[in-house]
Amino acid sequence: TTRDARTMSHDAPSTTAHAEEDDAISVGALIDDLKSEDVELRLKSIAKLGSIAKALGAERARSELVPFLAERDDEDDECLLAIAGELATLIDAVGGEEHVHVILAPLETLITVEETVVRAKAVETACAVGRAMTPGGIGKYFVPLIERLAQGDWFTARVSACGLFATAFERSEESQLELRNTLTGMFRDLCADETPMVRRAAAQNLGKIAAVSSGDFIVNELLTMFAALTSDDQDSVRLLVVEDCVVLGKLLSATDCANKIVPIVLKLAADKSWRVRYAVAQQIYEMCDVVGAEVASKGLFDAYVALLGDSEGEVRISAAGKISEFCSLAGAVYSAEKILPKVHELANDSSQHVRAALAEAVLGLAPTMGKDTTVEKLLPVFFILLKDEFPDVRLNIISKLEQVNTVIGVEMLSTELLPAIKELAEDKHWRVRLAIIEYIPVLAQQIGTTFLFQKDEGSDSGDDLLNSLCLQWLQDSVYSIREAAANNLFRLTEIFGADWALEYIFPRIKELMSSHHYLYRLTVLRAVSLLAPAVGEEVILGEILPIIKHATTDTVPNVRFNAAKALSPLIKAIDVAKFQSEIRPILVGLQSDPDADVRYFASEVLTSAA
Repeated sequence: TTRDARTMSHDAPSTTAHAEEDDAISVGALIDDLKSEDVELRLKSIAKLGSIAKALGAERARSELVPFLAERDDEDDECLLAIAGELATLIDAVGGEEHVHVILAPLETLITVEETVVRAKAVETACAVGRAMTPGGIGKYFVPLIERLAQGDWFTARVSACGLFATAFERSEESQLELRNTLTGMFRDLCADETPMVRRAAAQNLGKIAAVSSGDFIVNELLTMFAALTSDDQDSVRLLVVEDCVVLGKLLSATDCANKIVPIVLKLAADKSWRVRYAVAQQIYEMCDVVGAEVASKGLFDAYVALLGDSEGEVRISAAGKISEFCSLAGAVYSAEKILPKVHELANDSSQHVRAALAEAVLGLAPTMGKDTTVEKLLPVFFILLKDEFPDVRLNIISKLEQVNTVIGVEMLSTELLPAIKELAEDKHWRVRLAIIEYIPVLAQQIGTTFLFQKDEGSDSGDDLLNSLCLQWLQDSVYSIREAAANNLFRLTEIFGADWALEYIFPRIKELMSSHHYLYRLTVLRAVSLLAPAVGEEVILGEILPIIKHATTDTVPNVRFNAAKALSPLIKAIDVAKFQSEIRPILVGLQSDPDADVRYFASEVLTSAA
């Protein structure tokens, strides 16, 4: 035992030495790869920076690895981007908050490169480093970095500096007055920088600074900078300030918001640049929600109405998309007086995209307006949009039918609705046909099946709508439509049950099984295989199995082997005894089929069943 202990004591240092030697070799290989001319090798090594740092230990990671990365002058943007991201993995590996500042050295180089995505990732990592630092470290290392960047000759450094201020304000303490005053002065200078790209970056980050600042600092310092940016001569700067309006509005008191932010929103809503007005149209509802209906009624509601009638189509599209939420906030009286007249104008807008945006939102007005106003003023708009020449407009209006159905009922719509559905089902663009097929089960669930079984006046046989459309879709020339039609029948059966399917589905698909076109017969097989889990054993054996059994004698091998495949979901839905007596003999017979594919799939189904 003593000898064994001595042996172990001698072996242990040896083992440790070998492990350290192996680690050194692997780390050395990874560092060599970082210097390689092969981009792929460099990327693989960069991805293991965390492992390299861990193997080296905190002290060597700080003294060797980080300086090595800071000195690297890689010309490949992909490698630079990878380094910028992987440096975040070194935050714990270099020794924690007391030493994490060393990572700022390689980041400072990356933060100033020309490639935008590299700079953005480097700023993101630098902020992560800043959040891991102590308040003292922020003042000693992080703020000086911002200062060097903010005074940089090249605009890319100043742009990147803007992204670091929020972290600096967040991690510094209120007692560090001199430090915070320095930061405030630097950011004020960047807001007035001669380069528009720098002012854009300042506008993008002003809201982030506000989110981590006190109310007094926002009112006394940030609002002044904010007001200056709203009057910038570049519309690319002004449109970014629009988002800051909502951020600041949420942080300020109701009085300050009404007095200092709302007037600026009104000014931007009438801006000469359509891009700024578009940004306002995107944000104005949220602004109104922040200040409340009472304050919004003193100017913001009217500004929204003006945006609905804007001369630029993109602005009208953006405003139209918010119309239901706006009416809900403004109330029925204001909406009926000011917004509904604009709705009528938009329904006849020259831009199909404006009409499509309106169609997607307009029926949301029904709950706010109530039954009488909906019938009197909204239904005419609904019927105009339902007859629109642009299929997306008709699809959008039909997809939101539930909203108006809850208010006035579908009966008042059915006269116009059925022809619109039929037109969409026959549209020359297959994607339009696909969209209406996929929506039919949803529509049926929302407003019942009664409308589906109304007689189709255009049909010589007097068939109902479902009959004419169902057979039409199953026989479509596009495979995706036939597949969607089969799925459509399954979803309808899930909703309304096996008895419904027996009455309305099976008689129609049986007719199609006698079609001369084998692709349509394949569609029937697909449909019945999908229906099997939804209808139960009795219907499977009485209705589905005879259809498939008939298909196994088809003259086309494709139909026969698809019949074999269609038996698989049936097997899972019936008991073993029925499988042995009803389905197994069919598959055994197909194993003797002259076609190799039929024999193969029959054997596959039998094997899976076993």
